[in-house]
Amino acid sequence: MEQKLFIYNTLSRKKEEFTPLTPGRVGMYVCGPTVYGDAHLGHARPAITFDLLFRYLQHLGYKVRYVRNITDVGHLEHDADEGEDKIAKKARLEQLEPMEVAQYYTNRFHAAMQALNVLPPSIEPHASGHIIEQIELVKQILANGFAYESHGSVYFDVEKYNKQHHYGKLSGRNLEDVINNSRELDGVGEKRNQVDFALWKHAQPEHIMRWPSPWGDGFPGWHCECTAMGRKYLGDHFDIHGGGMDLVFPHHECEIAQAVASQGSDMVRYWMHNNMITINGQKMGKSLGNFITLAQFFSGEHESLAQAYSPMTIRFFILQAHYRSTVDFSNEALQASEKGLARLMEGVENLKRVTPSDGEGSVGMAYVDELRAKCYEAMGDDLNSPIVISHLFEACRVVNTIVDKKATIGREALEALSDVFHTFAFDILGLKEEAGNGNAREEAFGQVVDMLLEQRMIAKANKDWATSDKIRDRLAALGFEVKDTKDGFTWRLNK
Repeated sequence: MEQKLFIYNTLSRKKEEFTPLTPGRVGMYVCGPTVYGDAHLGHARPAITFDLLFRYLQHLGYKVRYVRNITDVGHLEHDADEGEDKIAKKARLEQLEPMEVAQYYTNRFHAAMQALNVLPPSIEPHASGHIIEQIELVKQILANGFAYESHGSVYFDVEKYNKQHHYGKLSGRNLEDVINNSRELDGVGEKRNQVDFALWKHAQPEHIMRWPSPWGDGFPGWHCECTAMGRKYLGDHFDIHGGGMDLVFPHHECEIAQAVASQGSDMVRYWMHNNMITINGQKMGKSLGNFITLAQFFSGEHESLAQAYSPMTIRFFILQAHYRSTVDFSNEALQASEKGLARLMEGVENLKRVTPSDGEGSVGMAYVDELRAKCYEAMGDDLNSPIVISHLFEACRVVNTIVDKKATIGREALEALSDVFHTFAFDILGLKEEAGNGNAREEAFGQVVDMLLEQRMIAKANKDWATSDKIRDRLAALGFEVKDTKDGFTWRLNK
């Protein structure tokens, strides 16, 4: 049965059925990190959100070209047009080459993404490697009359563009009032209007990162890179452009304007945006200084953290909320996610211990088919991962009734149920087991516990209650929860 996917399009402000421009193929561009510091929890959310979309599109059978950029030039300190380049500043302070800074933090970003089980994109272009394409973009916009040169810089003429098109259609802003209010600034500085944005910036003598151009040595404006690289790798028109909600204005608004001004038509069909991670109600980010890096979450070395949290706990924490809702950080929420993840993984482990009944069993294919359909329905409804998780939790409860011999399941249904868990928990949600995961030491650890519990069963059979109780009590003291069943035992390690 063909699965439909409805996604919320920020441009139309409604859910739309996803239909790719080219049947069977999807072009997707997502704004990646600015690599002047370690990735934090705010970076993890778009990475995991669009990894979920990437995984699901591939699962549905689409051939996806996923482009996620690295911003290593042009992202300025104060805003999109003013201040020092953030990477150049870091390089100056640490007496390094700018590309040393960029490479160091790119490597750390990749390591964090691998830990979170985020799949690598199809293409990961760097802004500094596509200066030629960005210069060509600026030339096209100038040739079409929507930009002007000023003191070696080139600015986008928002007022002129707005007369023919709608600047503000993505964010829903009416910029007529802003444009009118900015007229008093005409003749002050390099811009004609305060709302105009830089396409190319003249490099001052002290500016490290600079390239030759028809307008003199300089560097591209931040907004240019995604338009230029998206077009290079995905064509003049592609399916999906994504990023954090904080990028809707001005970054993505400017991207739309650049595309229309250069080629005469919109480049992107569906715009998707994840909401923010907040801390005490404020956006978590480097600019506010209230961020916690992913490395700190993994190690627990931050004053706001009560403990270390595993990468899968972080992933599960993010997936437990719909991508368009805000998520407020707290230790209590992360600890609840840790327990929820353990519960789900326990359900997966319990499935491996189930012995199928000879007949169909009380849990049959009808139940499994309904569970699978519900999970697909949730994913098709704008990637509703929390509903998928709730269905899997309910399935864990059913698995527990089978383990406790309160229900039975036939071989066909058992294999189908295992497939549902594997498909949705691992393939689509991108979770993975962090213990007993093929690691030799972890497998040996589990075998030792099993051996001890088998010795306890022998002691019980021999009515050696002292030895049986001693093994149980010692394991309990170490944090193990042991449960006797009709066929033997189950155990888990509580954190």
